[in-house]
Amino acid sequence: MKHFSILLFFLICQIGSSQSVEKIVLDEEDETSGYYLAVVPAGNKVEGVLVLLPGFGQHAETIFPETKLHKEAYENNILTIGFAAGSRLLLNEEIQEKFTKVLKDVVERFSVDKEKFVMGGFSAGGTIALRYVELCLETPEKYPIQPKGVFVVDSPIDVFRLWEGFEETIKNDKSEIAVQEAKYVTELLTTRYGNPAENVSMYAKMNPFSMNREYGEHEVHLKNIAVRTYHDVDISWRLQNRYQSAKNQNFMATSELINRLLILGNEKAEFIQTLGTGYRSNGERHPHSWSIVDEAECIGWVKNILGK
Repeated sequence: MKHFSILLFFLICQIGSSQSVEKIVLDEEDETSGYYLAVVPAGNKVEGVLVLLPGFGQHAETIFPETKLHKEAYENNILTIGFAAGSRLLLNEEIQEKFTKVLKDVVERFSVDKEKFVMGGFSAGGTIALRYVELCLETPEKYPIQPKGVFVVDSPIDVFRLWEGFEETIKNDKSEIAVQEAKYVTELLTTRYGNPAENVSMYAKMNPFSMNREYGEHEVHLKNIAVRTYHDVDISWRLQNRYQSAKNQNFMATSELINRLLILGNEKAEFIQTLGTGYRSNGERHPHSWSIVDEAECIGWVKNILGK
């Protein structure tokens, strides 16, 4: 954990003297998901909790250099929690149990109301957060929190659709970066769970949403809470840099999710569309980035949800 101890010290310096990152270890043997990070508001005045998950294969420490959500939350008496699911694209039973352990500890350690939570995640982190929220609402007696809202940042929320897109990318064989990613993810999923087409029930259990209703309709559990999806809908960038059209982009599934929620009567379901807002902390232009979220506006949304 030496590398991440150094990174944590760097984060503390970056956040500023008035704020600090507290690392809380629950399982010393798990260097990715056995701990969480907490940015506590001044005076320990916690009026709500924002839980953030990074992308695939990332540690919790990678969240804070890419977004200022925690800084805006700090100024508004909202506790920010960073938790990582590691090299997982879906909420399997193992990470579900680890996440539950973390959230239970947050409720007890910081003495917060279990209904004062909003969840958010980038990429695969958003996929996992969304599915976890669905489960919290479907069987509340089994989970330590009852979230009031959830948002995803360019997340691939339909694994069946994602798989089809990856197969097409591999077949086209035009973008080396895109092909490498597609091969890596499909091989990883195959090793762990088999082919989605041959193991529909297993994938459907972990998958938060499906364009094909035959694979499940978990979205019905979201009809009464605030849901947002964020995307930098720069189709031109995708065409020029990845040889990928709109049909296989993450926003296709999320826009369908929001539409179904609106049809269900959820007036708090929103598709947040931006253009040209995606940049990584190293200055790299990429639509798949935390920066597509307007931090101040998002925290205002969080405050409204929590009824502050």
